[in-house]
Amino acid sequence: MTWMSSSLSLPSTSRASPVITMAGSRFFPKSPTTTSFSSSAFSSQKVSGDPTRASVVHLLARAHSLPCSATAQAFMHLVQPTSRFQLALDLLLPLLTTPADLVQRVPVSFILYSMYAPHSISLNPFKSVLYTTFVKERELAINVSAEGGFSEREQLVWVLWKILKGDGNDIGPYSPSTLTKSPLPPELRASSLFLDEETFMDVNDPDYSVATSTTTAGGPEQFAEQVTSKDLPPSVPPATETKITSGEDRENERIAQAMKLLLAARDRALTLTEQRTLTPLIPRLTSPTMITSVDLPPIVSYNPNLAYQLVIALLMAPPNNLAQGIFVYLDALTSLPPTLPSFDFLGRLLREPSAILDPSTGGKTTIADIIRSEVLGRFIHESIRWLESAEREEREGLVSDDRFAKGVQNLCRFYSSLLKLSIVDAASDAHTAEMAHFTLRNSRFEEANVLYRIFASERF
Repeated sequence: MTWMSSSLSLPSTSRASPVITMAGSRFFPKSPTTTSFSSSAFSSQKVSGDPTRASVVHLLARAHSLPCSATAQAFMHLVQPTSRFQLALDLLLPLLTTPADLVQRVPVSFILYSMYAPHSISLNPFKSVLYTTFVKERELAINVSAEGGFSEREQLVWVLWKILKGDGNDIGPYSPSTLTKSPLPPELRASSLFLDEETFMDVNDPDYSVATSTTTAGGPEQFAEQVTSKDLPPSVPPATETKITSGEDRENERIAQAMKLLLAARDRALTLTEQRTLTPLIPRLTSPTMITSVDLPPIVSYNPNLAYQLVIALLMAPPNNLAQGIFVYLDALTSLPPTLPSFDFLGRLLREPSAILDPSTGGKTTIADIIRSEVLGRFIHESIRWLESAEREEREGLVSDDRFAKGVQNLCRFYSSLLKLSIVDAASDAHTAEMAHFTLRNSRFEEANVLYRIFASERF
């Protein structure tokens, strides 16, 4: 960004500066009903006469269903570089520091991070405000937890912690709605998240005294004193949530590393070493899950073995631990492209005998039965549609590769293996009608011709 050039000093958000008498953030939608918040949350903001500000307000009103990264990119597109800092002061910062709905604050936090994301968090002029908000929200969440409750602030605290650690990009693919509905494992609850205060606060900054007087995000000992206050119910064990042993700290590091690898698995093939690091921790990452249905197709494409274990863990996880209903994850599998990784992945699931609860009836079933009844038929249908589209593009000269021919051959081989394993019945019209028509139409390919003859011999 030109406005971040080395010749320009970064503006400060210290309250010592006359520019900032406001603070706030709104960037983490949480449920479909929150789309109506714009009239109340922004009623105090003067947007008339300023089309840019009005556009940003409209963007934030829709941000609950958008990936955080998409909202940040849209903000960068709407606001000129020279105007972003002032608009962030006037519009975003007040939303961050006021007790607005959670769904309004996460997107703003991510935008404030993204404005300077190419640089270290230490260069971000909003870091002290983000840190002060982290400290205050963390204390409030811990107080609720100490009383035996669970605060929705936990997710905001985790988001701010990720941002201040410099890992904000990890939450970019997720919408605020998804993040707020995903429960956090104990090791990522507010009481387990610590930051070094000196990294984010200047002792000469008036915000410093606010942060130190409210709570100490880097001092477990002081938290122990607060949690054992006489105001707490006697049934609450003193300071149990703030004592982090060296073993627990190492385990938290392993989980954090596994989370990074799981996110990376969407974009590239993991090495064998990385897979060995991640695989044992998959059950921990799916209970509760940090993966949404949109993450599955790219993971299948790059890492089918990992995707296989991930889907098994999702199917065996309690429904309350899933960011989305299990059928949403199954629907994502029906749209996988007809490629070798997809066929290998589904073929293994169709032979998986592990017992699970049937999400429809609540009775006992197996993973293989669920995949056969809920995924296989629609996957074959979508694969045929995909190949028909590829054939059309090939005829029109839009592509010059052999994806159609390879796809037909691989789909027919996959279906032949299903017949050999008795997963589908060649004599059943319900199972084979669409595939029989497809193989007849493409019988110029040897694999399709052989498969059609199997269908014909079973029928006639």
